[in-house]
Amino acid sequence: MIHYKLFHTIKDLPDNWNTLPTQDIFLKTSFLQALEQSSPSNINSYYLAVFKNQKIVGIAVLQRVKLYTDDIFRKTSTNIFKVLAKKGISKIVKGNMLVVGNLMHTGQHGFFFLKDEISQEIFLNQIHDAIKYLCIAIKKKHNKKIRIIAFKDYFESDTIHKSEEYFKKENLYKVQVQPNMLFAIPQEWHTKEDYISAFTKKYRDRFKRARKKSNLLQVQELDLEAINKHANTLFNLYECVSDNAGVNTFKLANNHFFSLKSHLKEDFKVFGYFLNNELVGFYTLIVNNNTLETYFLGYHPELQHQYQMYLNMLYNMAIFGIENNFKSIIFARTAMEIKSSIGAKPQTMHIYLKHTNNFIANTVLKLIVKYMNPIREWQERHPFK
Repeated sequence: MIHYKLFHTIKDLPDNWNTLPTQDIFLKTSFLQALEQSSPSNINSYYLAVFKNQKIVGIAVLQRVKLYTDDIFRKTSTNIFKVLAKKGISKIVKGNMLVVGNLMHTGQHGFFFLKDEISQEIFLNQIHDAIKYLCIAIKKKHNKKIRIIAFKDYFESDTIHKSEEYFKKENLYKVQVQPNMLFAIPQEWHTKEDYISAFTKKYRDRFKRARKKSNLLQVQELDLEAINKHANTLFNLYECVSDNAGVNTFKLANNHFFSLKSHLKEDFKVFGYFLNNELVGFYTLIVNNNTLETYFLGYHPELQHQYQMYLNMLYNMAIFGIENNFKSIIFARTAMEIKSSIGAKPQTMHIYLKHTNNFIANTVLKLIVKYMNPIREWQERHPFK
């Protein structure tokens, strides 16, 4: 007999949650516990376990996201057409959304199941039943209707695309979003010199110029005590970058980085940039088995250009991945052109979603998604010989 159980907190999860052979750290209780203690104020997580008789055969993370206009559109605009467009969009998308996956990080970090124990169709139907239950429970407890349901983020090679009948039956449509930027590290690279020597002259000169501009900055890894000491500055620097985004759906909690370091320990890295002993920038990394995941960053906006902080951070991320023998680095889906200039390549991604109001056609929602997350025209760079 196949059945599911929903859990609201990590402490209630079955002891065998971590025994499933997934290597994805974002599905492990260490990360989920850290997130539970430092989640954005508008995100609540639910944990789904699927059982075959008494054996756990699949897990999933679902997030209830409360969307507010001020969170969605951080930048203000005086353009009357943009103001009207944003007001119209806000009426449709604001409210409660259920996401299968982690809205805070690019990639498929929503579920895992044992393919030799349960079919994908049966597993997805268990998720469907859990979503249906949550929609009723949230309406009953909070008097809030779930307006949007989404499954995120899938590469073109993901087997989920084989379940066309399921998505068609549930009126969930497939939409392409901005690509994920991946850096596949050649096996023969082990040092910074391997990386630099692979550049063409143009990009090697660019690397040298960037390094020269940043030579007054000191970079150091922050331990738990240092993260706690600089917590307010880290958050303010993160806000400088986050608030500059045209569209956003959450804001991190002030203790987010401290919580991740507390639970993930050496699998979570925070590197600070100091100028005259003052913290002026930082970036974070998550060790996900043999993949290095770039995470949130921040910098002083008035110093960013002068010291080419962002470009130097990207170089440092790449070098860290190479020197520590990772197979690949996930650079996520922003600033694609500059990320391609340091070696990352675009990988197409899709999401599945629907609006629960039948009067709002999927074509309308599709246009809104493309407005909020446009596939921008950009020029891919080719930095290597």
